[in-house]
Amino acid sequence: MTAAPDRKELISRLQKDILQWEGYRQPPAGTRELVGLGPVEAAFPNGVFPIGAVHELVCGNTEQATACGGFVSGLLSVLMRNGGACLWIGLSGNLFPSALKAFGVEPDRVIFVNLTKDKDVLWVMEEALKCAGLAAVVGELREMDFKQSRRLQLAVEQSHVTGFVLRNQSEKMGSTACAARWEITPLPSEPVDGLPGLGFPRWQVELLRVRNGQPGNWTIEWLDSKFTSVSKQMVKQQKLMVG
Repeated sequence: MTAAPDRKELISRLQKDILQWEGYRQPPAGTRELVGLGPVEAAFPNGVFPIGAVHELVCGNTEQATACGGFVSGLLSVLMRNGGACLWIGLSGNLFPSALKAFGVEPDRVIFVNLTKDKDVLWVMEEALKCAGLAAVVGELREMDFKQSRRLQLAVEQSHVTGFVLRNQSEKMGSTACAARWEITPLPSEPVDGLPGLGFPRWQVELLRVRNGQPGNWTIEWLDSKFTSVSKQMVKQQKLMVG
């Protein structure tokens, strides 16, 4: 008769299995972070950005909604690198497809659907997340409760498609089943080599809630077709130069 496995070992194994089911899969040995977010990825369990999971991005105003769109576009450029299309379900119709090229996403690989009601967006998003042929699904919503978010999470656990919910002008921030809740705030860009004009997109990225991880905030810039972390010391120096 074999001995029962050690209790701690059993619990540890179960925790690892649960994390994998939720999208926190360890990258192959010797590879770098999955989406290139540097220190942000370290905030997640196992230091891995969860793909095959649903992320919630809180947008309090039009400026934040635009910033969220840019940040998600950068993530899409990584998720779509090995093929697959993306479905973008919008309420506002403000997204300019050609602008996606600035983040390395070809507009012809994105299917755009414009709707007017949250319930319709949720239904289309749930059905799309069941399609394993998609690399990602983005849905713009105003409100979403725990039950609705749970349906989305159950869909991605089968297909391993990554979902992004943009909560535009949302006032109620109840609990959801999403793997993480983000808030993206636009920051002024810095001049390139001292030349006049617009610099590279820059955001204040705040991880408000992350399951089994560590919330935090970082300054992130989109530079040379990838995310770049901007240190607090660098931000301080730039403010002094402007002042």
